[in-house]
Order: sequence, then C-alpha cells, then structure tokens
Amino acid sequence: MSGSVFWVYLEAFHFLRGWVFVAAVPVLWIWWQMRRRQGANVSDAGWIAPHLAQALTVPGTTRRGVQPIDVIALVMLLLIAATAGPSWTRAPAPFAAQTAPLVIALQVSPSMEATDVAPDRLERAKQKARDLLELRAGARTALVAFGGSAHVVVPMSEDPGVMQPYLEGLRPDVMPIEGQDVLAGFDVAQQLLAREAAAGGVVFLLDDLSAADASGLEEAWRAGGAREQADAAVGATVASMSFLYLLPDGSSLPVGPDGSFAQGVTADGSDVAAIERSLASAYQRAQLSNTAQPWEDRGPWLAWPAALLLLVWFRRGMAVRWAAQMALVLWFVMPTEVQAEGWRDWFLTADQQGWLAYQRKDYETAAARFADPYMRGVALYRGGQYETAAQEMARIETADAAFIEGMARLKSRGYRDGVRAFERALQIDPDHAGAQQNLPIAKDIVAYVETAQAQSDTGEESGIGADDVVFDNENGQGAETQIEAPEEEAAGGHLSAEQWMRTVDTRTEDFLRQRFRLEAAQRTGD
Repeated sequence: MSGSVFWVYLEAFHFLRGWVFVAAVPVLWIWWQMRRRQGANVSDAGWIAPHLAQALTVPGTTRRGVQPIDVIALVMLLLIAATAGPSWTRAPAPFAAQTAPLVIALQVSPSMEATDVAPDRLERAKQKARDLLELRAGARTALVAFGGSAHVVVPMSEDPGVMQPYLEGLRPDVMPIEGQDVLAGFDVAQQLLAREAAAGGVVFLLDDLSAADASGLEEAWRAGGAREQADAAVGATVASMSFLYLLPDGSSLPVGPDGSFAQGVTADGSDVAAIERSLASAYQRAQLSNTAQPWEDRGPWLAWPAALLLLVWFRRGMAVRWAAQMALVLWFVMPTEVQAEGWRDWFLTADQQGWLAYQRKDYETAAARFADPYMRGVALYRGGQYETAAQEMARIETADAAFIEGMARLKSRGYRDGVRAFERALQIDPDHAGAQQNLPIAKDIVAYVETAQAQSDTGEESGIGADDVVFDNENGQGAETQIEAPEEEAAGGHLSAEQWMRTVDTRTEDFLRQRFRLEAAQRTGD
C-alpha cells in the first residue's frame, strides 16, 4: 500500500457502532479492582505481625507481571472493538473494476518529434505508455490521440497487447488537424470514462500546457463533476488528472489545473509509478465518497489477535491443563483434510472465505466457497465460466443478477438470450443504467447477425467444423454464417493483437490516418 493511499484510509477510519465502547467501562473497572487486589502484598495486612507475614510470604510471588486478568481484559477489549465495527473502506461493488479505469491521452504533434528527450519526445511518450500499461497489469485502459483534433485510438480494454500496434502507428502525419487541442482530448477521455462503472483518471503525455488550456481543463473538470453529482445517469467522474511532461531534465513544469498531478519524465520508471500512486489515491477517495456502497465492517479481523491471546492461557497457571489436552486430542482425531482446510470454518463463514478468494482473483475457489448465489454467479462470470454464470443468475430475481446474466450471454455468443436478460433487468428496475446501455447494443448485434445470415450464400452445403465460430440465429434467417478460425487459433492457440493487425492489408498508420480524417470530416459536417 502506498503512503498516499494509507493516509486516505486513515482519514476515513471510524467505527460503525461507536456506542458499543460503553461496554468497555465495566471491563476496565473490574480489571482495575482485580489488579489492585492481586498487587496487594500479605505484609500489607495490619492484623498479621510483620515477622509472621514475612515468614508466610513465598519469595517471587508478587504479582507485578502479566496476569490472567490482563489477558482476559485485553481479549474483552478487542472483542468490544470488533463489535464496534472498525471501518476505513467501502464495500466494493462486486461487478465493478478493482482498479481505476484510465485514459492515456497522447499528444501527437510536430513538437513531439523534438530530440531533446531521447530518442524523441513522441517515442519516449510511447515507452512511458507501455510502462504504464505494464504497471497496471491488465486494468481497464483506453488510448486517445490528440493534436488539432482528438480521437479514440483504442477504447477501454483489459488487454494491454491490443494497444501496442496502435501506439506504433501514431505519428504527427496521421492527425487530420495540426495543433494541440488539450481540451478536445479531455472531452473524448471524459466520454470514455462516463461509460465506466467507477470513477477513473486521465493522464496526459504532452510537452506543454498553456495557462489558457489549464484554466479550460479545470473548468471542464469541475463542470463534469457537477453534472455527475446532479444526475447519476451521466456516468462516473474523472477522479484524477495527471500530466507527464516530455521535457529535458531541469525544465520547469507548466502549472496545471488545481488538484491535478504533474510529473516530469525520468530515465527510470519513477515517473510512471508516481502517476499510478496518484491515480490509486484519487480512486480510493472517489470510492470512499460513493454513498451508494455501504461501509465495510473490518471487525472480524480483530478476532485473530484475540484468538492468539487466548493461546497464552495454555501456559501453566493461566488455564486448566485439560483444555490443552482436549485440543490436542481433537487435532489428532480430526481427518487430515479437515486439519488443512476445515480450520477456516472455525473463524470465517463460507461467504467470507469466498470473498477472500475473490479478492485474490482466485475466482474458481471463490465460486466454490460462496453460499450466496449472486456472489457465486459473479465469481463464475469473472472466472470466464459465462454459461454457468448465466444459469446461476437466471435463478435470481434482481436487476443486477439479470444484467450480469445478459453480459454472460453476450460473452458466450447467446445474443438473443442476452437481449431477454437485459429486458428482464429493465422490467425489475427501469432505471438500471447498465441494462439501458447494453440492451440497444445487444439488439444491434442480433440484427447484424441475422442480416448477415440472410444475405449469406455460404454454409448451406458444408458442415460446421469444431473450430468455426457460429452465432445464434433464432429466427433462422438465411444460412448459418461461418467464420473460419485462423490456423494459429485452430491449432489451439490465440492470435495476438499484433498478429491480427498483420492480417489487415494496410499499415497501422494508414488505417489510423483514414479513420481520423473520416471522423474529423463527420464532425465538421455536423
């Protein structure tokens, strides 16, 4: 945990049920009274002669060390604190990303070809983008290129390999309009983040920022946050804005918007690590301010130190010996599997065990542990078992369960079933944002598949191989459309993004140039 995130948690620390600490008053009073009696020496008794009291006192029996009452009192106080519900985090939404989504906004303009930063500013910016992708380890990330106009290069993706070939193709001559429109880049990034379930961040890789642009960015940033607070349907806020300046060592950094983070490029990865820490801190602050999620009760963790303290009782004079003997007998009588696994049942419920596995991203174990069918379905979905997850969610009559069922149907290419699931979610909750957004997309996919199959002339005579991709066609329009799997995939492997790009009969920069020009022309026409 970084230092900045630690301070965020420390600021949020509180007790959910602070009134429970009233129970500590009698515990402390009893402990004080017992300690006073145990600390009294026999020689203090006035009714025994001093020489007789000295003879009756066994040397070394003064009770000034740790006594059983001390252990009991400490255990009781720990249990009271656990009952009070210490908390410093919100319970995360099961279907939300565990890491903040991020948009990398890369300046692609002639000034970025300056060689004062080796090999040049643009190439170094691309290297830093790759370092950031590697550091984030598969978190949702998008890439935006901006010059005189701004364009989405790669939408939100959890696969960093998708972005690599597109980064290579970005050069100043692919941009339709020359310039440095930072505000346009922020607007495109904000639109991408508005579709996410959680607040995210924007990091600009650029070589300059004017005072006017900084003021405009600050105004747009605040306006976006105000819209989100006024209307929950607008989407997530931009929780973090960072700037990585591609400038020579010793250069003064431009002043950015208030609340943003600025960092100069370094030869090592400390610049990227600092940006990621800033993003993580802002993301945690945004999560803590999300009143839709309840506070997470961390009290059960205090049961562990209480249990360890109870072990002290097994010392001679601290507890009855037969308790230790009974524990040993039970340990040796219990089967080996129970010794290895069953101990968790003594301290954690099935759902708590499942949640621990879920946080470790061990989704298979989590699905096996969860007793809650909804959480079991979420774990199955996260683990890629889409058909099983859809079947699990279909039994639950909630809008969230129906939404996840729809997503699982789409992932398993059951598009029409996905449409039905989204419609079921909206029947239960007409305001469900995820279902509202994905229902028209699923309908468009079904319409496209059925239209393509109606127009297809192939596949009527031939059978469908095991490695062919088949889309559902419930209405039976046309022949079944087949997409022949490439050799590498049919052999059991998966094509990387770079391999797919090589199958396109054009260079990446040519593809981007044509797409960007078309988008710029459409905007001008609008």
